[in-house]
Amino acid sequence: MDQYVTGSMIKRLREGLGMTQLQLAESLNVSDKSVSKWETGRGYPDISLLGPLAAALQVSVIELMSGTDVMNTNRSFNMLRTRFHVCPVCGNVILSTGEAVISCHGIVLPALEAEEPDDTHALQVEKSEDEYYVTSAHEMSRSHHLSFIVGVRDNACELVKLYPEGAAEARFKIGRTKWLYYCCNRHGLFRIPVRP
Repeated sequence: MDQYVTGSMIKRLREGLGMTQLQLAESLNVSDKSVSKWETGRGYPDISLLGPLAAALQVSVIELMSGTDVMNTNRSFNMLRTRFHVCPVCGNVILSTGEAVISCHGIVLPALEAEEPDDTHALQVEKSEDEYYVTSAHEMSRSHHLSFIVGVRDNACELVKLYPEGAAEARFKIGRTKWLYYCCNRHGLFRIPVRP
């Protein structure tokens, strides 16, 4: 049942709402045997039922299809919990400030895990008056390039989109910038701390 919606998730959400299989079935105009088949992995809900099924279970279609529900456990806001999601189809960069199910072009995008940079992915950071001037000697060809640099402050993020065959450079206000995140289209996400 893990093809596009999980039976175990349907069951967990239904039971969490205190709903019987019959009650869920009646709300969708299907038989309770159909709901039982979905939950045990012996059948799939029709694609036309995904919207009504998600609504009945009080989740989004994306959450239903991803197999995980999103609970707001981020009780105290912290910009350093920012997560970055990049679409492999169009290069769209989506930031979330906590747990989220993000989708682009019908693909659920996992949050990228930031790593420590190696020599190939090093950034040079210089202070220039009240700004950090950030550059990289990284290759900027169509097949291998840095796609963005983000300055993360304690209260905001500033994203600078980079393009193949362009310069790998950005400027960020020194003030509250704490971290720089940047993404290589082949090797993933990197981060470095910055000190005022």
